[in-house]
Amino acid sequence: MPKKSSSTKNLRSALRIDPEDGVVDLADYSPRKITTGPDSRKASLAALEDLGAELVDLQTRLYADGVAGEQRSVLLVLQGMDTSGKSGVIDHVVGLVGPEGTHIRAFKKPTEEERAHDFLWRIKRELPGPGMIGVFDRSHYEDVLVTVVHDQIDDAERLRRYRTINEFEAGLVAAGTTVIKCFLNISYDEQRERLLARLDDETKNWKFNVDDITERRMWPEYQKAYAEALAATSTEVAPWYAIPSDRKWYRNWAVGVLLRDTLRDLDPRYPKTDLDIPQLKRRLAPPN
Repeated sequence: MPKKSSSTKNLRSALRIDPEDGVVDLADYSPRKITTGPDSRKASLAALEDLGAELVDLQTRLYADGVAGEQRSVLLVLQGMDTSGKSGVIDHVVGLVGPEGTHIRAFKKPTEEERAHDFLWRIKRELPGPGMIGVFDRSHYEDVLVTVVHDQIDDAERLRRYRTINEFEAGLVAAGTTVIKCFLNISYDEQRERLLARLDDETKNWKFNVDDITERRMWPEYQKAYAEALAATSTEVAPWYAIPSDRKWYRNWAVGVLLRDTLRDLDPRYPKTDLDIPQLKRRLAPPN
């Protein structure tokens, strides 16, 4: 069950998914309840804005570290039901740090080429390089969610994929990639409101996918698939965080803090150089 917390310093502890006896009950993770952090849209937006400058500095240092030969990187995995806010997080959180040093990949329905390979093949091709922050809009978890709900794989394959994912992520961490996995937890009623909003606003009609209504009818099946996947793959080295996502402003702040705190822990530093600064300044001096 999620832990109570009154301090932003404990956000990771408050939102972390810790399976009990190998089981996760999504009813324990409210899409709306705020356990820590700002409790209003105004306060949340101000707090997120304050994060911006520090995120830029930390990302720049991580990128410079990578250029100098360090192998560390960050992978932010955004997974959730339709309208849960994956694109919103990319716009409002990842957008704070700008494009340099970030690699964003949205995983759609697999192509014929991708289906011809193991399910991790397309994922491995998009991993962040040294010094980069990688962002996955959907991810390898589609292959233990959609495939399960639509009976495309059996239980034996599902369990095999859980094991494969855990081994894969453990390997990433061992090689220097810190993995932040965010389950954007949205309620059934809130999803309906967001889908209706896309229909009511002609500037958002293009976002509406008729298939979303079909998938919505399978809400219980998806909740079960998510609960099983989260329970099987929230590990010590790559835990899941349940982000209350009914309030967009809180969702964005929470992911922003998780990213900021992760980068703080990495504490990247600008690389030392052997430049002869005085001599170089003399060479740049204007001619007499």
